[in-house]
Amino acid sequence: MSLDIAVVLAYVTIMLLLGWYGFGRTRNSEEFLLAGRTLGPAMYMGTLATIVLGGASTVGTVRMGYVYGISGIWLCVSFGAGLIAISLFLAKPLMNLRIYTITQVLERRYNPAARQASALIMIAYTVMVGVVSMLAAATILQVLLELPFWAALMLGAGCVIVYSVVGGMWSITLTDIVQFGIKTVGLMFLLLPICLYRVGSWDGLTAALPASAFRFGEIGYGTIVTYLLTYTLGFLIGQDIWQRVFTARSVRVARYAGTAAGLYCLLYGVVMAVIGMCARVLLPDLEDPNTAFTAIINLTLPDGIRGLVIAASIASMMSTASATMLAASTTFTEDLLPRLRGGKASGLGVNRLCTALVGAVMLGLSLLENDLIDALLIAYNLLVGGMLVPLVGAVYWARATTAGAIASMGLGCVAVIILMIRDGAGANTPLYYGLAVSLAAFVIVSLLTRPRDDTPAGGVLHTEPAPQAGATHRAPA
Repeated sequence: MSLDIAVVLAYVTIMLLLGWYGFGRTRNSEEFLLAGRTLGPAMYMGTLATIVLGGASTVGTVRMGYVYGISGIWLCVSFGAGLIAISLFLAKPLMNLRIYTITQVLERRYNPAARQASALIMIAYTVMVGVVSMLAAATILQVLLELPFWAALMLGAGCVIVYSVVGGMWSITLTDIVQFGIKTVGLMFLLLPICLYRVGSWDGLTAALPASAFRFGEIGYGTIVTYLLTYTLGFLIGQDIWQRVFTARSVRVARYAGTAAGLYCLLYGVVMAVIGMCARVLLPDLEDPNTAFTAIINLTLPDGIRGLVIAASIASMMSTASATMLAASTTFTEDLLPRLRGGKASGLGVNRLCTALVGAVMLGLSLLENDLIDALLIAYNLLVGGMLVPLVGAVYWARATTAGAIASMGLGCVAVIILMIRDGAGANTPLYYGLAVSLAAFVIVSLLTRPRDDTPAGGVLHTEPAPQAGATHRAPA
């Protein structure tokens, strides 16, 4: 165990050193927030896949594989489908706008009030996704280092906060590439083959588990549809995802490397679900399926290798936490803070300070929440229930109005919150009824109010041509 601890601590040290290296590459706000919009295909694919596959897709998918079998893949499938849809259909028009936040689309279509209202929803979403990843990393560190939960949380979250604040997107991208490599080797090429060997290969797995464990619909078709609606649609409008898309150096990189990242998510889901199925065979009497991931690591792997795999799992969670931390900070500094400061743009120092404050908020909330999937559902229910309808309307419906958009966001979020309180975050009703209320409010209020006279006939995505290569543009505050 001491060797495992040494490996994990070495990993944490490398992350901090990479954060410091990123500090030297960060000279202005665009480099802090978007790595200068310069990432090539390898770095872009690695960083995009890494931020998507965090605590819920790792610990959560193993748990679902333990309980439901191969049907546990659907969480990662919904993630991958979202990335593929973004890359193939939306990357080009949105990159051409040269914006910093997805909420700036709403300002171009409606007015600044719509942008600021949506920014509040986006911040709530990104913060909760970050909380999920911090919780997952702390859970593993707690077991490995035999620490109190709060101490494990401080260690894992503290490392993320430090390297994110120091170097921004450059530090996060550099750490993501290392994390992507460790995760791929540790989970796909070490843990999975060893688990299958311990259960007697695939034939042993099929003999030991009931037929239901190999049915893709075992988790329930209602749950599958909810995952696809919640996460696939949520990815289409999530600031943490789009902020990475904006780092690509060209539309071609965003399209093809982004699609590759989506396919990687599908493969990752299969790997994690099968590991969970192996855990069910080797550890059939676990009291809490949430511990299946750490339990299977402790059972199957020798010292040193165990530490590498633990570092790989922590890597996947830390990358998502850092991405959402920067996304929330970017939304605040670009969409809300300028209004509070009389239109004054935020500089590099303000970016770093706000990132640190967001990290502290995420850390505090992590001490209050303990269910990974529920925390993730809270985030995506708010995002999809509040923002999907007005964003789609901004692009496709010329009759949409600012009043309709704000009513849609506000009433959709209220409906989601009420139904989550009544039925629980894991129920299907918050998302379904939230979307229904959001759509009804959007259509009715828009028809009762006057649209902007300058609404673009071709949609908001065609309001501005792509700038010349190498040009930079800071969106108006």
